[in-house]
Amino acid sequence: MSIIRVLTFSFSGIDPVPVEVQVQMTRGLPAFIIVGLADKAVTESRERVRAALTSMGIALPPKRILVNLAPADIVKEGTHYDLPIALGILCAMDIMPQEELMHYAALGELSLDGALGNVNGVISASIGAAAEERGLICPYNQGSEALLGGDIDILAAPSLLALLHHFTGKQILSKPEFSDFPLPPKDPDLYEVKGMEGAKRALEIAAAGGHSMLMIGPPGAGKSMLAARLPSLLPNLTPQQSLAVTRIYSSAGLLPNSAPIIRPPFRSPHHSASQVAITGGGVRVKPGEISLAHHGVLFLDELPEFARNALEALRQPIETGNISIARATSHITYPAYFQFIAAMNPCRCGYAGDTERECHRIPKCKEEYTRKISGPLLDRIDLITNIEPVLPKDIINIASGEKSEIVAKRIKLAREQQLTRQNMLNNEINTNHIQLDQVVAEMVEKASLQLKLSARGITRLLRVSRTIADLALKSEIDISSVAEALTFRQR
Repeated sequence: MSIIRVLTFSFSGIDPVPVEVQVQMTRGLPAFIIVGLADKAVTESRERVRAALTSMGIALPPKRILVNLAPADIVKEGTHYDLPIALGILCAMDIMPQEELMHYAALGELSLDGALGNVNGVISASIGAAAEERGLICPYNQGSEALLGGDIDILAAPSLLALLHHFTGKQILSKPEFSDFPLPPKDPDLYEVKGMEGAKRALEIAAAGGHSMLMIGPPGAGKSMLAARLPSLLPNLTPQQSLAVTRIYSSAGLLPNSAPIIRPPFRSPHHSASQVAITGGGVRVKPGEISLAHHGVLFLDELPEFARNALEALRQPIETGNISIARATSHITYPAYFQFIAAMNPCRCGYAGDTERECHRIPKCKEEYTRKISGPLLDRIDLITNIEPVLPKDIINIASGEKSEIVAKRIKLAREQQLTRQNMLNNEINTNHIQLDQVVAEMVEKASLQLKLSARGITRLLRVSRTIADLALKSEIDISSVAEALTFRQR
């Protein structure tokens, strides 16, 4: 009475957790039982497996079939357990050789005709299989996706029958190859933005140092338009960053055509989004917008319209670069290293400060509108800039500005200086990385007292000053760099 063992994976966030699918067939009343904290989708795999085998002309024997998913104290979720369960049963019925299967991990969803459907987390499963020194069996359409996880033996099969033919030597499956992925769509160009030189300067500084930024201006001033052009100023993701971001999208089932993500993601959730949608979580825990913006940009338009608990939940990820989701049955950490960009009107009516158009409830209108944005959250924002609308005559007559590719070259050079000097962008450095001469230090101290900056506020002031100096190719922070940085601390 041998027990068949097939390796697959559960997922804690994007990290693979090895799960052994144990199949045992014994005499007794016919039954098909799955144990091991399986959720509804996993227990339903009994019927999918039975139907898939029937479509191949294979009937389950009139025996007691017990499937244990070990370790049994981890909740098993998802449909990717279909394939390892089916393979284990085929081995238990002596239809498929177990010796060959022991060199692979497997995951895939079975349709009723035995075809293999796409599942989430293939890249993480590939990384987990490499750690276990095994190959990976996955759906045919995700073969190129599995290759992203490491240099291992990948079997990408269109169906359960094709796998059976492969392991019995009737028709060997060919190895998957990287597909010719389509180029990502081109980002909107900064060249299209007329005027707004001060706002474009703030955007350049934010892009160069990876700084968070808040734009305040009346409706139609161009806040969203500027934010949408930030990705065009950012360099492509490094191979390590690309793999990390692609893993997150793979685990969330959002990877188009199994193509690796090479451009920084830009996420712009609606202000009606809940805290769970922003941070991640839910009954079946999934990454939220801050994780989908990993190594990219999270843009929150109409910032005060977001739920207060959603905004306050951003405070820890902005500082640490990850989000920990604690539940009664699990504790999951997702990466969330993102550049936070936000936009808002000066008040609810949008025209505070404009004597011709502001409403009669000023200043109460402004106070009520900005109440959701707490001081601690504002203290975590490096640049705060006011956006002035462009006059109608200027929209028609003013010449367009620099193209994104020209500004991006300056940003790339400034970033290279930062990485060479401190192996990180300026948005991560602390005061130990910054040296000031006596005159500049006195200026910073005086300004901090006048603006009543916290220790965090002073650090962020110095970070922005360091970025401004890098854009000017200066080796040290000078008075002009600090003076410009101070214009972005006032609110």
